[in-house]
Amino acid sequence: MSDNALPDEATPKRQRMKPGQRREQILQTLAGMLEQPGTERITTALLAAKLDVSEAALYRHFASKAQMFEGLIDFIEHSLFSLINQIAEREGDGAQKAARMVTVLLQFGEKNPGMARVMVGDALVFENERLHQRMNQLFERIESALRQVLRAAAEANKSASPTADAQVRAAVLVAFALGQLQRFARSGFKRSPLDHLEASLALMCR
Repeated sequence: MSDNALPDEATPKRQRMKPGQRREQILQTLAGMLEQPGTERITTALLAAKLDVSEAALYRHFASKAQMFEGLIDFIEHSLFSLINQIAEREGDGAQKAARMVTVLLQFGEKNPGMARVMVGDALVFENERLHQRMNQLFERIESALRQVLRAAAEANKSASPTADAQVRAAVLVAFALGQLQRFARSGFKRSPLDHLEASLALMCR
């Protein structure tokens, strides 16, 4: 066997993970469990069993299960706002920017079904109230980003009340996005949140 040969697969060795790697594995496993349609409330015991570790091992990396969910929310926030901010900074029509923001939001949900359940609150039932507050704040930030680009669009169209127009349109778009994600989650991820999206956005963003 050469120096570069792989070790015998019949006798695998359990490597010790670095703290950051273990944290990431815990969050990935939690998200994966949330992707199973009809999943009941996930307990730390179930999560530990899935990872083949003790519950004490989980608590070496997270102080509580709520903190694990906060790790998922951190990922959602970073992923979405890195895209939303890029869209907002581009040149172009504000209505088109708003449509693109909603599109990337729904695309993210479709690609990450477990995260979609967190976003709409299904996965947070019976969990710490601050998790619901954080998700509410996330959608408030999305609505604020939509208002900004839609106000610019209303001004460009010589609206007599650009601020009010932007507020109404942003609220409608967020309600629409939440509805699409909710339907996606409650259908067992069978009904795509992107169904009829182009036609729907054409009506709401014109």
